[in-house]
Order: sequence, then structure tokens, then C-alpha cells
Amino acid sequence: MKVFEIQGHSGTSRILVGEVLANLPQYLPATKVVVITDDTVKDLYGTAFSQYPAISIGQGEQYKTLDTLAQIYAELIRLGVDRSSFIVGIGGGIVCDITGFAAATFMRGIPYGFVATTLLAQVDASVGGKNGVNFGGYKNMVGVFSQPRFVICDPHLLVSLPEAEVLCGLAEVIKHGAIADKALFAYLQNKIQGALSLDPVVLEHLVHQSVVIKAGVVNADETEQGRRRILNFGHTIGHAVEKLSGMPHGQAVSIGMQVAARLSTTLAGLPLDQAEALGQLLRSYGLPTELGLSPEKVSDALRKDKKKSGRQIHYVLIEEIGKATVIDLDLVELDRLLAAL
Repeated sequence: MKVFEIQGHSGTSRILVGEVLANLPQYLPATKVVVITDDTVKDLYGTAFSQYPAISIGQGEQYKTLDTLAQIYAELIRLGVDRSSFIVGIGGGIVCDITGFAAATFMRGIPYGFVATTLLAQVDASVGGKNGVNFGGYKNMVGVFSQPRFVICDPHLLVSLPEAEVLCGLAEVIKHGAIADKALFAYLQNKIQGALSLDPVVLEHLVHQSVVIKAGVVNADETEQGRRRILNFGHTIGHAVEKLSGMPHGQAVSIGMQVAARLSTTLAGLPLDQAEALGQLLRSYGLPTELGLSPEKVSDALRKDKKKSGRQIHYVLIEEIGKATVIDLDLVELDRLLAAL
């Protein structure tokens, strides 16, 4: 097991890569513990946390809402949860987001931790303390910055994932290589079959390197005032695609990364062959790269993006594989660039 720490304003978060779900009780206080999970995880692994009362939510982005939070708050009250209690989110990215938001806001804050059960959650969603829910059809429009006490990344839980879930996680790993680690990018190029077949050695390396990158970025900029913005590579267009098409998050981000790479050749000096290498890598992992939506609809969705500031948007580009930059791009200019693509 490898342990990483994130120092946040709400405390220290320990990321435990290689720890197993069976050891969860070792990290819990001797107080009331409540689990938040989803129906599938409860069916698969519920016996591992059957000693704790569990609140189970449905699966899918349609449950990542304020209505779901209201139901969770009501259950927490019914269960007698107070500020001495502890909440554990056991699930994928949606469970982690919902749990973190609920714990950070119920009674003005209750300590919590995560057991990340999907690759996307282990390499991205559970790490860093960004917790949010969707509102009005827009992704993560309402949220908080709050660090979990711990995140357990159990590699054994990944074997039950459907292919679409694996691909969503791999898209985020590719993002980490593209923005911060050309050696990870090369590893992904050389280990395509191992990653897709869930080779445990390959997956452990991918999770480890992703956590190294994300923990380093978050420690430098927890609340996304500067460097943390690079983690949004592919997400500006990706969130718009996700909203408009209903496409899974990782697939939408894949399209967003390809668009950002094309723009990077014009706006950030990315060599064309490196932009093409990113596109080829995404396609090699079965991820989409074509926008397939009208620029007008995408532009309209971008105007509701959290990264917008006035008439500009913080847009992440790459100068080369492994080196990201953030520019303030005028929305009208972005409209023109999208239409040209």
C-alpha cells in the first residue's frame, strides 16, 4: 500500500492506494458510522459494511441532485447522526460527490471518508476535496471544497466494473498524462491491452501515478485559484457534451481533450504530431474524439460553465505532452474557433 497526503483547509486527507475494503473498520472512529452507497455497490459488497446503517441512492447523473441530498439529510436525522458521527461514501464518483457534499454541509460539517469503487473515482473523483451536485441540467453547479479524512483505493473492486466504467476512468488517466506526465502518457501507449484487460499491475501503476499528479496539484492550489485549473483539461467542452448528449463523463471528456488538443496547436504551440498522438491514444482505448454536436449548442452550454468569468472562460491547453497551460479565452473567439473545427 502507498499513502499520499493532501493538506487542505478542512484538514489532512490520506489517499490509501492498494488498501482493501475489508480493512475499512481500522480507519473509522468508535462513534456512530453511517454509509452512503448506491444500489449496485450494496448488492456486490454490502456484506463488507453490513455492520453500519447504509443509505443507498440510485445510479446515474439524474440522482446527483439537491433532491437526493434532501433525502440523505432526512435519513441522517432519522438515524440520529450528530457532529460526533462519521460518514463513509462507498461507491463511484457520484456517490463520492454526494457524500462529500452531504457531510460537509450537514450540521455545518461532519468528518467523512471514501472507499472508491470505480477507476474514475480512484484516479479523480474521490481525490482532492471537490464535491458537487448538478443543478438545472448543469454539471457540478453547486458544491463545496472539503477534504475526506481518507480515501481507500482498493484495486480488487475494479474487476466488477463494466467496460464503460473502465473507459471513463482511463480517460481521466490519459488526461493526467497529457497535462503533467509524458512518461505516464508513454506508459499508456505501451500498455493498452494490459489496461483494458484490467491487469492488476498496470492498474495499480495508473492509479498510483494519477494520485501522485492530482495530490501534487491540489496541495499547491486546493480551491482552484490557479494551477488546479489544469485538471480541467478536456472538461470545458466535455461537460457541454455530457449535458447535451447524455454521454458518460469519461467519453465526453475524451472528446473535450481532442478539441482542446486541436485548439492547442493554434493557441499554445502544441506540435501537430503530439495532438495527433493524443487523438490516437484516445481512440486506441475505445474513446470517442469527434464532437458530433452543433457548435451553436455547445457554445450555449459553455456560457453556463463554472469556469466562465464575465465574457471569458478559463480554458486549459497543452503546450506539449506533459505540460499544460491555462488561458483566458474570450467566449466569442471560442465560438469562432469551434465553428472552424
